Amino acid sequence: MSTRKNVAKAAGIILALGIVSRILGFVREQLLAVKFGATGISDAYVAAFTIPDFLYNLLVGGALSAAFIPVFSSYLAKNEEEEAWKMASTVINLVIIIMLFCIGLGFLFTPELVKLVAHKFTGERLSTTIELTRIMLPSVLFTGLNGFLMGMLNSYQHFFTPALGSVIYNIVIILFGYFLAGKLGITSFALGVVAGMVLNFMVQLPSLARYGLKYRPIIDIHHPGVVKMAQLMIPTLLGLAVSQINLIVNQNLASGLSEGSIMALRLANRLMYLPLGLFASAISMAIFPTMTGFAARGEMDNFKKSVAMGIKSIWFIILPAQVGLMVLSVPIVRLLFEMGEFTPAMTRATAWALVFYCVGLFAHSALQVVLRGFYSLHDTITPVTTSLLTIFLNYLLNVAFIRYLGHGGLALGFSLTGIFNFAVLLWLFRRKVGSIYGKDILISGVKSLLASLLMGVTAYLIAGELSGFAVTKHGQLIQVGAAIAGAVVVYAATTLLLKMEEALFFLNLIRKKV
Repeated sequence: MSTRKNVAKAAGIILALGIVSRILGFVREQLLAVKFGATGISDAYVAAFTIPDFLYNLLVGGALSAAFIPVFSSYLAKNEEEEAWKMASTVINLVIIIMLFCIGLGFLFTPELVKLVAHKFTGERLSTTIELTRIMLPSVLFTGLNGFLMGMLNSYQHFFTPALGSVIYNIVIILFGYFLAGKLGITSFALGVVAGMVLNFMVQLPSLARYGLKYRPIIDIHHPGVVKMAQLMIPTLLGLAVSQINLIVNQNLASGLSEGSIMALRLANRLMYLPLGLFASAISMAIFPTMTGFAARGEMDNFKKSVAMGIKSIWFIILPAQVGLMVLSVPIVRLLFEMGEFTPAMTRATAWALVFYCVGLFAHSALQVVLRGFYSLHDTITPVTTSLLTIFLNYLLNVAFIRYLGHGGLALGFSLTGIFNFAVLLWLFRRKVGSIYGKDILISGVKSLLASLLMGVTAYLIAGELSGFAVTKHGQLIQVGAAIAGAVVVYAATTLLLKMEEALFFLNLIRKKV
């Protein structure tokens, strides 16, 4: 029982720090918008940040969770710590060599590298992007090292310091931007990225040393652990790379639009991913071990029930968030960003993109459960194959829509691509495992959607009635707060009247807590 309590306590700390980190990341974006608005300067920073962000998502989000951590942990579980550190040392040394080589090439060919992420930039936007890219390139090395430190500490069941590191990273960027933007301009944010990554590394290193740092300057590419890690990593990296490539394609097309389009897309994307990251990711991660256990024991009926439950639970939360963000897009963006250099025109541009990004929010959210369903069955090939198709679909949709909807067309193309990916994978998953309680999922989804639409009308009417207050920040807060509060009451009442299983579950949970 004490072990369970310790695990629960650790999980609570990780979740709390994760939420804090996401909120600080949002504050970081807000500060950038306030200081520089949606302009060519902020576009340049976003484009330059694409490279370290791309590598972070690949290394930390994919390679480590899918390959390094399982292999390193398996050696520790078998009391083969020496072999674990031989494997880890080889991988770390290879990554350092590859990263230093890539950073060197990056410095030499920065203009060509920038053309890959924003090929239509010219003049000051182009020169600023090149300068910021060169400043942030060294952070790539620490991105990789931080990821491996996090993986090793997690393998030792130490989660606090890695979670704290991401919080510190965001705090450093915020401090650099807040205090140095007046003197250094946008360069302050780029320097903050490098300093944040270095400090993240420095925070984690002492914690790992307490477990006995057994790093060695060796490279053994034939080590069984290194070979196993490579086998696990390749499919996952391909899948993650596809998602990042789609975003880069969007950014490249946006680089030919009016100044501020890239920044508007970034802010809208961050707003869209806020409920996805806080709720959909949390639910899918929480249900993953259960799904894996059912699949391993061959309890396929329970396995499929858990998948259905995951999708229904996510839609119960995400659909009202999706409708709410669409209906209140202008008031929310105005409240959060319209100050300093961020003008009303920039608010409208960001809100325009947010509406189209939200079209596919339900699919991007539920997709996380379906992907973990495939992973539970040790199938990484099917998701990767489907994702490769989305590169071409995403490009075709973007080219088609950008003519008529501008940067909003890029957001719509991204959404429709996500819906396609979810629909195809869900169909393939059903073919693989049989019936997945599709009727229950559909009925629950329709009820959530109906309740969300009624909620959306309520939020729209309240926001309209209080539009006269929106001339000050306090008034904007009252407008958005009242609209959200009224919407929550209507959604809760409607779902309870519809006797939705998810609503009753949350109600009973609240009663128990009280």
